[in-house]
Amino acid sequence: MEPIINCENLVKIYKVDDLEVVALQGLDLAVRPGELLAIVGASGSGKSTLLNILGGLDRPSAGRVSINGRDLLKLSNRDLDNYRRAEVGFVWQQTGRNLIPYLTARENIELPMTVAGSGFREKRAWSQELLEIVGLWEHRHHRLAQLSGGQQQRVAIALALANKPNLLLGDEPTGEVDTVTAQEILALFGKMNTQYGLTTIIVTHDPQIARVADRVVTIRDGRTSSEAVRRVADVEAALLQSATGAVSEDGAGAETQILEEYIVVDVAGRLQIPPLMRQEATIGGRVTLESTEEGILIRPVVNDGQAPAESGRSTQDEVIDFRPKGLRRWFRSWNRKSKD
Repeated sequence: MEPIINCENLVKIYKVDDLEVVALQGLDLAVRPGELLAIVGASGSGKSTLLNILGGLDRPSAGRVSINGRDLLKLSNRDLDNYRRAEVGFVWQQTGRNLIPYLTARENIELPMTVAGSGFREKRAWSQELLEIVGLWEHRHHRLAQLSGGQQQRVAIALALANKPNLLLGDEPTGEVDTVTAQEILALFGKMNTQYGLTTIIVTHDPQIARVADRVVTIRDGRTSSEAVRRVADVEAALLQSATGAVSEDGAGAETQILEEYIVVDVAGRLQIPPLMRQEATIGGRVTLESTEEGILIRPVVNDGQAPAESGRSTQDEVIDFRPKGLRRWFRSWNRKSKD
C-alpha cells in the first residue's frame, strides 16, 4: 500500500531574534492510509513542528512533504487554506483552541459545516451521528461551562470530523485530563480511526497511546530515532483464538498483540543509538562496523577521547548487535540444522 504521507529530509528552522533554532533536521517519515500513528519524544524534539507542517499550519524550510501526492511546500496560500478546511481535522490540548465557549456542543460541530455551505438536513444528520458516536448526544444543547474536560475533548474530536477530513491530527489531546479520561479519549481516537478509515497522527507524552496505536515513532533531535510496530505475537495462536472466540488471560481480546521496537535508518544510512545503549557500550564519537554473515556489528572505538572504555571490560564485551531479531532467530535455526 502506497503511503498517504511522505516526508523526505524535512528541515524546519525558526529565527528567534538573532538566533536560529533548528526544529527538524532532515526528518524522514512515511504513513500508510488508515494508520493510527503516535509520535513521542522529549520537549523540543520537533513533534509539534512536524504536526503543524502536516496540518498546513506551517511550511518547512527545506525538504519535501507530500500528502495524497501533493507537495505542501509548493501549494499556494489559497490551496493551503482549502487543504486545511477540507482535508485535515485538528484536536488541540487546550479546549480554547478547539471550541467556541458561547456555542452549544451541536452548534460548535455544525459551524464549520455552515462555513463550508452544507445544507440544514446534512448538518443535522452528520452532527447527530458524531455526537452519538462520542457518547454526547444527550449533551448536545450544553455549552462548554456545562461540560467536563473529558466531554469537551469528545466534542472537539467530533468537531474535527465535521468536514469529513482524510487526516486527523491530535496535539497532546489528553494533556489536560486525568488518567481514566485520557484512556477513554485515546480509545475514542482508535474507534474513529477504525470506523471512518481516518489516517490519524497523535503527538503525545501519554504512555497509554501504545494500547491503540498501530505504530509509535520516537523523534529525537529533529529526526525519527526509533519506532515500535504493533504485530501479533503468535500468528497461529491468534488465528486459533479468533476461530474459537477465546480471550487472553488478561481479558484483553482474542489476539495477543505487542509493540516491537526498531531503530530507524534514514535514507542516508544514519541511525540514532539510544543514549542508554551508548552509555552502556561506552560509545563516543566514533565506532567501527563489521560485516558478518548474520548482519552488521557496531563496535565502540576504545579510548577515542570521548567515551573511554571502563577498565576490566574487553572490546568484545561492548559489542552492540543490531541484527534484526528475525534474522538472528533464522540464523540460530540454520546453524542448528547445519550441525545436525
